[in-house]
Amino acid sequence: MTSPAETPPDAAVKPALTGPDAAAITRRITRLSVGVAVVLIALKAFALGASGSVSVLASLTDSALDLAASLATFFAVRWAAAPADAEHRHGHGKGESMAALVQAGLIFASAVFVGWEAIHRMFDPRPVAAGGWAVGVIILSMILTAGLVWFQTRALKQVKSLAVAGDRAHYAADLAAAVVVLIGVISGSWLRAPGLDAAAGLVVAVWLAWGAVGLLKTASDELLDRSASNDEIAAISQAVLSDARIRGLHRLRTRTSGGAVMIQMHVDLDGGLTLTEAHRIVDDAENRIRQALPGADVLIHADPSGTPHEPPWPASGPWG
Repeated sequence: MTSPAETPPDAAVKPALTGPDAAAITRRITRLSVGVAVVLIALKAFALGASGSVSVLASLTDSALDLAASLATFFAVRWAAAPADAEHRHGHGKGESMAALVQAGLIFASAVFVGWEAIHRMFDPRPVAAGGWAVGVIILSMILTAGLVWFQTRALKQVKSLAVAGDRAHYAADLAAAVVVLIGVISGSWLRAPGLDAAAGLVVAVWLAWGAVGLLKTASDELLDRSASNDEIAAISQAVLSDARIRGLHRLRTRTSGGAVMIQMHVDLDGGLTLTEAHRIVDDAENRIRQALPGADVLIHADPSGTPHEPPWPASGPWG
């Protein structure tokens, strides 16, 4: 992943759709993901039966777990889109993080199974039959997977969804792994080198494990209430302090839940303001934050300027 370009804070955070529009997009893209997974399983099962290739077995196993992960995403985005209720006052957005954890676990299990089978075949190589059918199926699978990743990328430009992002991550990994599988099938069938087919399966296993670790970290960050990105924090600060009547901010706390950012802070105001005036200033600041971060849940507490405060974190942090 490349580093983001240097941009002003207000340009670094792109607005995303929220509410019913975002839910409709995530529902549509998860239906497509489940459909593609089912087609890929059918195609690869046929190719495995015809060829006996360990590379195709690796790819089929991955697609089977992709279906489980896509189904988890399918239900998670619907649950996450449900409005807040008496038992979940902050909404259900972290359901997407739970789905991402399921995805990571399934992908890692796939990596272990495929890696074990590949190592076994290295010591007991078997010829790959019907290589032409297997190659054709893998190429068709790559086309379908590339189309799905393209649609998921388009959706993620419109909405913030950790579950969909995780789904896209492992399908993108599948696309790259399919190239390795293709090399393995060609090596085992046309070049008469079944050991290379097994080695290709092992490469796929390592690739899957690496992707699972990355997805696990992303989901864990959200479940453990990791702070928003530096760009988002800069955008929040700029939106608040653009009003000269706000003399400073402190105790800024952020976390993410689904596609929404939860924000709390204290701001310093002139102690001579009436309650109505202070309320209006705070409301304006909250609205500016929501313009910078659509869908944000914002809570601001007003302090009289000059009031001593003890931040519960080191003063060097972004809340200092």
